[in-house]
Amino acid sequence: MLAIPVPFVVSMLLGLLAVTLYARFADQAKTACLFLLLCAGTTAMVGLRWTFNISAFGIAQPILASVIPVAAWYAFAHASRKQGKLPLLHAAGPLYVLVSVTTQPWLGLPLDEILTLIYVVYGVALIRYSGKDTELVNVSLGNWEGVRKAENIAGWMLIFSAVVDSLMSLDFAFNSGEFSLYILTAAHLILLPALSIAVVVAAMNTPMAEEPDDAEPAQETETEAASVMTHEKAEEITHLLDTKIRQNMLYLDPELTLSKLSRKLAIPAKQISIAVNQIHGENISKRINAYRIEHAKQALLSTDDTITQIFMNAGFQTKSNFNREFSRMTGMTPSEFRKSSTQREV
Repeated sequence: MLAIPVPFVVSMLLGLLAVTLYARFADQAKTACLFLLLCAGTTAMVGLRWTFNISAFGIAQPILASVIPVAAWYAFAHASRKQGKLPLLHAAGPLYVLVSVTTQPWLGLPLDEILTLIYVVYGVALIRYSGKDTELVNVSLGNWEGVRKAENIAGWMLIFSAVVDSLMSLDFAFNSGEFSLYILTAAHLILLPALSIAVVVAAMNTPMAEEPDDAEPAQETETEAASVMTHEKAEEITHLLDTKIRQNMLYLDPELTLSKLSRKLAIPAKQISIAVNQIHGENISKRINAYRIEHAKQALLSTDDTITQIFMNAGFQTKSNFNREFSRMTGMTPSEFRKSSTQREV
């Protein structure tokens, strides 16, 4: 019966992580903490359902489970897309599950199949969006790739959950649930912790909201922005962007986002992104990193600062991201770059 306490252990760990994050990053981690508490409550309910034969637990557990994919979607929408509000359409799945579990068995609405479908739909949607080269408006520009990977992982974890549900249904159908506890153990050791970490990564790379320091630019849809973006307009925007960034050294802000740039330039974020792609052939994240790498190169040539000091002063948040971008742009590591410049001087 090793599987019985596993949900409670996972629930406790997720709860502790939520409390720790909230204590250290109350505002920034609020969305992640709420998601962690939802996962902790769901896992605890699973443990109670399997430990005690009480009908209320059997009703609450699928309802909570149906909310997790919607909450994961909202967490990434809040972190990476313009619209953080949750349309009423997303309430359809949990509402159906609520009706289904409260009307069993006399109405007999399908439950397991719909619950599995909810996880698959949201999992595919997260994977699909993570692969798009869309603007992560509210995410620190240096961390776009990390958030995209986290969103992709979250999507696959939701699909993994759907597979687990299917395996348990098959186990009950053909083996009278003989292996269900082992399947449940594996799921709770992998699924919710990985999903929770993915959401935390997105939340922690989303800076706290600030009061706009310039007039809020008018918003445009992608179609509208693309239809009016002439080459001259794109050059005008990128020239203004380059001037503003260099004059104020905006790239040194490790929490710089496309939303912040949009406010400072009084130009819609979509227009900035399209202009940069059109003129430079790269997204705004890579463009900002290019400024940071140039700053780091000058520091490597003109100071004796450590590489750690240099990447932090240049606006990077992690050494791995700095090394990756430096190698991509120069073809060598920061240490190799500094060493080669010294040898040339000699």
